[in-house]
Amino acid sequence: MNSDFSIAAHALVFLNHKQTALTSDELAENICTNSARVRKALAPLKRAGMLVAKEGAKGGYALAAEAETITLQDVADALGTRFVEAGWKSGDADMECLIASGMAGIMDGICADLDAVCKERLARTTVADIDRIIFPE
Repeated sequence: MNSDFSIAAHALVFLNHKQTALTSDELAENICTNSARVRKALAPLKRAGMLVAKEGAKGGYALAAEAETITLQDVADALGTRFVEAGWKSGDADMECLIASGMAGIMDGICADLDAVCKERLARTTVADIDRIIFPE
């Protein structure tokens, strides 16, 4: 997982809380990063229909859907985020040893299963849920 998921989730919660369009500079200030990173992280959310982007003096990003309907799984899917994956694979598929030739594929399957569990959990949390955790009534 890279930082895009955290940046996107933070931006969505902030946009929901403010209930107005905000520029990438305004979002970046609250997220504590730079505006280019914000634009990069939010572009897939715009393509997925979660955000609208307006140009001009009163421009910026705004939610395109209700915060209650945007799950963290939606965000992860839009970004292509994988939470569990093996960065390195042991063994070699061309080796005669069944362990050496089979371990990488088995570990890929385990990682895919773990990633699916993460996304199932994220499907139960919406942008509005996070807002309510931060600002309980």
